Amino acid sequence: MTFRLGYGTNGFANHRLDDALRVIADLGYTAVALTLDHNHLDPYADDAATQIDHVANLLDRLGLRSVVETGARYLLDPLHKHHPTLVCDEPERRIDFLRRAIRVAGGIGADCVSFWSGIRPSDVDPSTAWRRMLDGVSEVLEEATVRDVPLGLEPEPGMFVEHLSDALRLREELGSPALFGITLDVGHCVAVEPEDAAACIRRAGDLLVNVQLDDMRTGVHEHLEFGEGELDLPATLAALSEVGYTGVAAVELPRHSHAAPVVASRAITALREALAPDEEWVRNVDHPWLVEAEQKVRQDPASVASLFPAVGRKVGREPLRPETDPQGLVHGTVDDLARTRLLAVLAEVLAPEPLAEEVGRLYRYGDDAERRGVLRGLTALPESTVATGLDLVKDALRANDIRLVAAAMGDFAARHLDDHNWRHGVLKCLFVGVPLAAVSDLDRRRDVELLRMVSDYAEERRAAGREVPADAVTLLEASS
Repeated sequence: MTFRLGYGTNGFANHRLDDALRVIADLGYTAVALTLDHNHLDPYADDAATQIDHVANLLDRLGLRSVVETGARYLLDPLHKHHPTLVCDEPERRIDFLRRAIRVAGGIGADCVSFWSGIRPSDVDPSTAWRRMLDGVSEVLEEATVRDVPLGLEPEPGMFVEHLSDALRLREELGSPALFGITLDVGHCVAVEPEDAAACIRRAGDLLVNVQLDDMRTGVHEHLEFGEGELDLPATLAALSEVGYTGVAAVELPRHSHAAPVVASRAITALREALAPDEEWVRNVDHPWLVEAEQKVRQDPASVASLFPAVGRKVGREPLRPETDPQGLVHGTVDDLARTRLLAVLAEVLAPEPLAEEVGRLYRYGDDAERRGVLRGLTALPESTVATGLDLVKDALRANDIRLVAAAMGDFAARHLDDHNWRHGVLKCLFVGVPLAAVSDLDRRRDVELLRMVSDYAEERRAAGREVPADAVTLLEASS
């Protein structure tokens, strides 16, 4: 998976923002779509700057990537929902709000600011509304350029910019600015687009800067939980991976705040199930041998020493995404995930110190496949094992086995590896031929120093008359 799963705070409207963020992180989400609102980082508050610093620090501690959403209902006008808009007679307050949102996004390190056009008033003709959109977005882009914060225009059912084609046309008429991207709500695709969500994702392609996830029915703009509408969730998520989307894909259920923690828990379960790569793995994940092995580990933790090496023989060693990842470098293999499950069970039954010792033994005395399983399973272990995990990751990065190096640079390294070793891990991937798609959270963690190191590496290759890896070229071009 190349993108980050998140949840929208507009679905936690009855929670304090700090509490909402912690619940979202605790459920396993790694991103959040933050809707600026009265009690959720109000950009008009006297202490807005203090709030921004606080939220930025909390997001960092929780490991949550973010996007800023601007769809609060009565933030700008206590009597009229979503008013004023970019297409009404007096859009200045909306423009000012979007400028403030950009400053907030810059302050918390958000990927982008998402916005929509608003509903065209009945007394405003389409040509006037279109001109207002062009003028208003141009003004907002000025602030975005100063702050280097991308914008994502969201086509919204019933609004003036309703379809993806409208948003793409507006971008083109603005001169295709680099900071103007697309926010796509996949439920909206079901409701009003002439093609399904997967096709819309492919059409938007590399212009996607933000994705909202929810279910809907044809012709009805109602945000539903997954499975209650007509969205093909597995195909939609597969399309995001197919186009190489690396941003936030956050659940958008703004009318479910009354049961937010329960709904958010159901949502991430549905997402994880939908991300299962194929029917073969669905069978293997409940393989009778694996289920029995988990029971044995619960009853006798020491049995993991004999069960861990047997995993590949019993459940298979196939890559999870054979079509796009035949070596299992990016998404791993069937036995990787099975070993992760065994480690998760081990974490349930062992105290912190013996757990860390056992994980270390499984790695040290295991073959390459077992070591990969440990590395990919580190994310299933508690914080008490972080020090052990870091030692194992650093050891793996000294190897030249590309599958071992790829496994080492996964989610655990993205969260816990220090900057120095993480940067050298990225370079190690380039040296040995591991695709950078295997490096978790590359977009968030890349920095000036990493780019300098990659640039120096590329220059050395050119000076020696050797080809520069395509991933290095892409990384440098995307950051220029």
